[in-house]
Amino acid sequence: MDAALRQMMDELDTATQRLIDEARIMTGADLRAPSLLPGWSRAHVLAHLARGADAMRNLLIGARAGQDRQAYASAEARSADIDSSAAAEASELVKDLADSAMALRTVSLQLPGEAWRYQVRVLDSARFPASQLLTRRLAEVELHHCDLGIGYGHDQWSAVFTTMELHEPLRSQRAERLSYVQPESVRAKSMARKVPPYRPGQPLPGSWIGGRRA
Repeated sequence: MDAALRQMMDELDTATQRLIDEARIMTGADLRAPSLLPGWSRAHVLAHLARGADAMRNLLIGARAGQDRQAYASAEARSADIDSSAAAEASELVKDLADSAMALRTVSLQLPGEAWRYQVRVLDSARFPASQLLTRRLAEVELHHCDLGIGYGHDQWSAVFTTMELHEPLRSQRAERLSYVQPESVRAKSMARKVPPYRPGQPLPGSWIGGRRA
């Protein structure tokens, strides 16, 4: 992994840590509440992120072997898997989110340099180099974190993500989030409940990175 990919992985690690920390302090009722995406609950957003991590891992496994591998079996299967995952209990869904993120991270760190140049595709998209998957994943995590409607907004993005060049439609989707108004703060609710304790800027016990950074 070259320096540019390593930096992108570091950005993704940090963004994923923030997302999972906040997901872990949401109750079942919090997760069943509507997200800022029409027709989707917050659970659907997290399920989408978990299945998206699996899809990208599939593509990287194929790139490592120099073979085409499907991200999803089909668009219909993708939607069905998201619905199924979103129906899980809160603890199971958050574990799914963390496990899928770690599995993607593990494959990414093991990928040889030449594999990052392999051309992949998602469903019927145009082909693009596997190296773009980390950028796409970072955008997916940051944008959908905003979509949860739990107090996380563009003002909390890193300078790297705020200014980085994105291809369409991600560039327009990032611009759309600049106008989002967050309806509530899951952090404030957690501090009021005091279970589990939320400590701003500090990962919760058992967070997915912890001491496992490569």
